[in-house]
Amino acid sequence: MHPTPDVMAVETPRRIPVGDLTVAYTDSGEGEPLILVHGGESDRGQFDALRPFLGPGIRAISYDQRDTGDTVNSDEPYTIADLGADLAGLVESLGLDKAHVLGTSFGGMVAMHAALDHPERIQSVALVATTPNRSFTGPALDRMLELEPAARRAFMLDVLISPQGQAENPALVDRARSVLTPRSDEQNTRRNNAVAAHDCLDRLAGLQMPALVVQGTDDPLIRADAAEEMAKRIPDARLELINGGRHGIATEFPHLVAGIVREFVHTHPTLQ
Repeated sequence: MHPTPDVMAVETPRRIPVGDLTVAYTDSGEGEPLILVHGGESDRGQFDALRPFLGPGIRAISYDQRDTGDTVNSDEPYTIADLGADLAGLVESLGLDKAHVLGTSFGGMVAMHAALDHPERIQSVALVATTPNRSFTGPALDRMLELEPAARRAFMLDVLISPQGQAENPALVDRARSVLTPRSDEQNTRRNNAVAAHDCLDRLAGLQMPALVVQGTDDPLIRADAAEEMAKRIPDARLELINGGRHGIATEFPHLVAGIVREFVHTHPTLQ
């Protein structure tokens, strides 16, 4: 059985200018600053289940990316590198010298670019269920991108949560559905185009901060060898595999992911 936390009631989002954006974010806890970067189908609420397991000593900050939730941006196209610059800009706008970053899936791609292009703002990086480029994706990704939004949301449940998790925990199923965020066709197109151009595989050896890679062994969207390849290329990276985990490991196994991340963050503190 998977423990189901009492998902915290999040506050009304705060808003902060970051470049030309108005970024909506949620900020809770005190201690090591940890920026939580949501996946391609989600928004900042994706991490509501993870927060209770992070424990004391961590300030958890989740935010809405462009074309997501309550963040306001123009209709101009953008790249994953642009989103990485937004992330670094958020760290600066919050008045932080550096922050730890945890990115899942699409958010992991954003975290990679932030760490590579703006290392002065990133203390450590945790890459969860993500990939350095499209070559490590399974057929489920192409199928997902072909679907209309309503069909995509239904398809994503099996991508995110294991059959055992779905059978044993109805609350988990409801939570997985709740993190899937509606977007307009134009918003989805901008995000899909950004993913299609994402490729930083050959740059990973240049990551200069502590790195953690976490992956489910049964992820139908991103193959486990993506994590193995990233851990091999990133200097001194730590690799953690979650047996039986699918793409939504931070939702299905928040206790495991949070425990791994908590220990990692406190091993590499910004606060001395």
